[in-house]
Amino acid sequence: MDIIVIGSGIGGLTAAALLARYGKRVIVCESHTIAGGAAHSFRRRGFEFDSGPSFYCGLTGDNRSASSLNPVKQVLDVLGESLATVSYDPLGHYHFPEGSLPVYSNAERYRQELAKITPQGAKEFQQFEQRLLPLYHAMKGIPSLALRADWQVIPLLVGRYLPSLLKMLPNLPLVQGSVGSVMDSTVQDPWVRRLIDLECFLLSGLKAHGTIAPEVAFMLGERSRVGVEYPVGGSGAIIKALVRGLERWGGKLRLGCHVEEILVESGKAVGVKLQNGEMLKAPIVISNASMWDTYTKLLAPEDLPPSFYQAALATPAVESFMHLHLGIKADGLEDLTGHHVVVHNNQQDITVPGNTCMISIPSVWDGNLAPPGHHVVHTYTLEPYAGWERNQGYEEKKREKAETLYRALSRVIPDIRERVVLEMIGTPLTHAHYLRRYHGTYGPAIAAGKGTFPGTHTPIKGLYRVGDSTMPGIGVPAVAASGIMCANTLVDVRQIGELLGNTKK
Repeated sequence: MDIIVIGSGIGGLTAAALLARYGKRVIVCESHTIAGGAAHSFRRRGFEFDSGPSFYCGLTGDNRSASSLNPVKQVLDVLGESLATVSYDPLGHYHFPEGSLPVYSNAERYRQELAKITPQGAKEFQQFEQRLLPLYHAMKGIPSLALRADWQVIPLLVGRYLPSLLKMLPNLPLVQGSVGSVMDSTVQDPWVRRLIDLECFLLSGLKAHGTIAPEVAFMLGERSRVGVEYPVGGSGAIIKALVRGLERWGGKLRLGCHVEEILVESGKAVGVKLQNGEMLKAPIVISNASMWDTYTKLLAPEDLPPSFYQAALATPAVESFMHLHLGIKADGLEDLTGHHVVVHNNQQDITVPGNTCMISIPSVWDGNLAPPGHHVVHTYTLEPYAGWERNQGYEEKKREKAETLYRALSRVIPDIRERVVLEMIGTPLTHAHYLRRYHGTYGPAIAAGKGTFPGTHTPIKGLYRVGDSTMPGIGVPAVAASGIMCANTLVDVRQIGELLGNTKK
């Protein structure tokens, strides 16, 4: 075996499948009985639920998105896999106490909706976009599939993408800059500033001043260029496609295969020890576990330099979530749309747990996710891990905390409670247990300008990391890009060039 990957989240599967495509012998060890990590799907009583992400763009290769910038799509292309998707518009609705705003993919149409609320704010939002979009246009000329995490990326990019690199030069100050600094220089309208904070929060878990500019530049450019879509079969369809690609190129996936320890000898990773006592040996190990779980549960403290270990563990984490998964009766809901965000209280910060609730009703687009005459609903909100215990009051606390989610849903479906036929409430403990994630977090809360996400390398030779606690960060495109960067770093530059040559239109 050449490479062992711990965890089958999108970062781990992307790295593993791409390495298999490069001809490496790869095995993925997944502790859960379902692949996918935070993006897995699960089924209950005929309802198919997404456990995490539900918002995507650039997953398909129709005429508009033949040159998709989505790293997942780029990897699926070279694996020979594809996805069926359903396009939709508006991409969602934002519900504030004073009213609702439809969010359209088309930038002009979105600004028209904004102008109905604040004409001056709509003009300022256009200035905000105009500051960020040149960065997007520079970035889009360099495919994620070309990236690697060492100096050899420089000759590769210069040799193949020099015009795009030159376009990047005037935008370099924005690359590590915050969205907040762009907002401060272009937007004064308080309503639009709150809207930008909300969109940043939905992307990164942080508001505008904590979110890096490229993330929002990419989001604004892509949703207007290719629109948004939902994969037929839910987020699990993406996982299945990556697993098919992995296996097509000779890689292996083992489910219910819990890694207990990364084996280190003389400062070098040499394999893993499984919970059942089995040893798997390989000169390269890639961990898709979070940095906290990798460094505290899979390694011994003495395996790492003390200063590195302490700094890694001190990295702040994004809070966990409360989740409400529902199966509901669909009668009379013919005009229902699929994505909603509800902000309960304008006087509270949008990051206060329970104040901002995200709602996804994917059976609006894919009727096979629910039994006939029903819909599947997933709604969630931030919730700290601290204070949660599986004790006598656990069930009561779950119900109490789910109330804010029901209240949010009632903005969209007023009689939601009468429609429920299946209810599952998830807590930070649910997350921590099923995803085996430190405090049920979705990744580091590293604010723009106050540090960068760690790279794929670790102080241990042969040990690498991917996922949402590595560069470039949180979100499906970002974790897929982390897998690409890791895989490309482990092969010869010529192999990357050959793969890029095969993807040219």
